[in-house]
Amino acid sequence: MTHNFHRTVLREYDIRGIFGDTLTEADAYALGRTYAAIAAEEGAKRIAVGRDGRTHSGMLEAALVRGLNEGGIDVTIVGEGPSPMLYFATYYLDVDGGIQVTGSHNPADYNGFKMLLKGRSVFGEEIQGIGRRAAAGDWNDGTGTIEEVDIRTAYVNRLVEGFSGDGFRIGWDAGNGAAGPILDMLVDRLPGQHFTLYTDVDGTFPNHHPDPTVEKNLADLKQLVADKSCDFGIAFDGDGDRIGAVDGKGRVVWGDQLLLILAGPVLKEQPGATIVADVKASQVLFDGVQKLGGTPLMWKTGHSLIKSKMKETGAPLAGEMSGHIFFKHRWYGFDDALYAAVRLIEAISASGKSLTEIMDEMPTTTATPELRFQVEESRKFAIVDEVRDRLASDGAKVDATDGVRVSTADGWWLLRASNTQDVLVARAEAADQPSLDRLIAQVDDQLAKSGVERTEAAH
Repeated sequence: MTHNFHRTVLREYDIRGIFGDTLTEADAYALGRTYAAIAAEEGAKRIAVGRDGRTHSGMLEAALVRGLNEGGIDVTIVGEGPSPMLYFATYYLDVDGGIQVTGSHNPADYNGFKMLLKGRSVFGEEIQGIGRRAAAGDWNDGTGTIEEVDIRTAYVNRLVEGFSGDGFRIGWDAGNGAAGPILDMLVDRLPGQHFTLYTDVDGTFPNHHPDPTVEKNLADLKQLVADKSCDFGIAFDGDGDRIGAVDGKGRVVWGDQLLLILAGPVLKEQPGATIVADVKASQVLFDGVQKLGGTPLMWKTGHSLIKSKMKETGAPLAGEMSGHIFFKHRWYGFDDALYAAVRLIEAISASGKSLTEIMDEMPTTTATPELRFQVEESRKFAIVDEVRDRLASDGAKVDATDGVRVSTADGWWLLRASNTQDVLVARAEAADQPSLDRLIAQVDDQLAKSGVERTEAAH
């Protein structure tokens, strides 16, 4: 038996598509069979499987498990919950890997799979390999078993283990995502007063889209913080691996600002440690980490890439602008928004200030949101190369870690190719608006030279 996945679903970090269109139960079954064959070659016998709260996650999970079983793999089903709970299961249970059925922060009609095997994320070339292997039908036959285990209490116990923070008035928004029921359990274990929104799981996302990195999705949380006079507010994405926050005045605390706040206590315990952030992060973060006595490291965007870099450098903490925060310090090194929330409460407590005061003291810059430019898939990396070559011949100060990040007296700008879409992504940051305008003009100029019109792609 052979199976061909739709060409669009084998992504850089996961398998993801539109349910019933580019992604079906047949795909889930084929993934199970193919993953089982790869796992068996590595001596893996038992895999944990979890799912998010989407309306079709149960169907995909059932087909996936059937595929794993028929490939000879035993399955432990941990049930509905956030992706980090499945990651936790791979450390807590006697298993050799895990698969989470999730559409992540995508709209309700999307779904997909995040995979781990033998302590690593399955990403990049390995995902392409799954596609090739399914097309060749290179599968094993076997009969695996199924058991169901409820690890929610164990997970929450681990989230609060060693917690030492004050009690605050905190507003929370789970966005009807998979983290909601865990959040209900978590706030019962934390000091302070807690006000929660949308903790019931609803895969149609009736209130707002669960992506806390888009400011309009934080409107209800800002309102809650104002109405209840909260000290701050915390929000999660659809599968609980990305965190968003607002201070007592309702100002958004972006991913790089959260990382800087979280780095403080870590660097007190581990002076000089490496803190990894992606190329989209503010210069304020890199300078701030240095001031705290840490070693800032700029790395490529993408959770699998960041995790690999953390392992290589022994970094206790890493983060992305997109709200993925990775703690190795007192945790396992994977991105977990619920754990990041617990550590944020600790960090604010340790500072002796309110989050609002911390935000007031942060250096202010003017930055663009992510600017996206639709381009031909075949051209996206080539354009970045052209821009890099032109800048090199102009003698510009360029960091080529991931795309091009150009530093000038005005500030910095970034142009990189998205790993997951046929778009170029640009961002710029400066001390004031005139400086920012000059940086954006440079971006426009470089794109024009490569024949890209500034008609922005839809977000």
